[in-house]
Amino acid sequence: MKRSVPMESASALMDKKIKQLGDWRGKTLSQIRALIKQADPEVVEELKWRKPSNPAGVPVWNHDGIICTGETYVNHVRLTFAKGASLKDPSGLFNSGLGGNVRRAIDIHEGDKVDEAALKDLIRAAVALNLEGLEGLKGLKGQNKGKPKPKPRRASRKRAD
Repeated sequence: MKRSVPMESASALMDKKIKQLGDWRGKTLSQIRALIKQADPEVVEELKWRKPSNPAGVPVWNHDGIICTGETYVNHVRLTFAKGASLKDPSGLFNSGLGGNVRRAIDIHEGDKVDEAALKDLIRAAVALNLEGLEGLKGLKGQNKGKPKPKPRRASRKRAD
C-alpha cells in the first residue's frame, strides 16, 4: 500500500525559497510578500512553473486570478502584475514591461526603497480588477459560450450551362 507524502504548503515552500536566497533578494521578496498580505489578507500564495532550471518555482499571489508574480534575478527582484497595463499607477512604480499590452512590472534593485503605500494601493487595485472580471462573467452564466456560428457561404458565381 502506497503512502501519500504530504505536500509542503506553498507558503512553506516560499519561506524555503526566501531562506535559500539568503541575500538582499530574499529580504526584498520577504518584504514584498508581507506588503501583499497586508494589502490583501485573503491573498492565496502559490509556487508555479517549477522546472529543473528553477526547482523552487515562481512565487505567485492570487485573489480570484493572478495579482502578481515575484521573480528573482541576479541583479533585481521583479514583481510582475498580470493585468498591470489595465491598472492606474499614479506613483509611477511600474518601471519594466511598459510597452506590453497586458503586463507591467516593477524591478527592484539592491538598495532601492519600495514605496510601501503606493505598492499596497496597486495590489488592492489589481484585486479589484480581478473581482470586476468575475462580476462580468456572472452575467454570462447560462449563455452559449461555444464557438460562434459560422457565417453562411456566399453563392458561387459560376453559372450552370
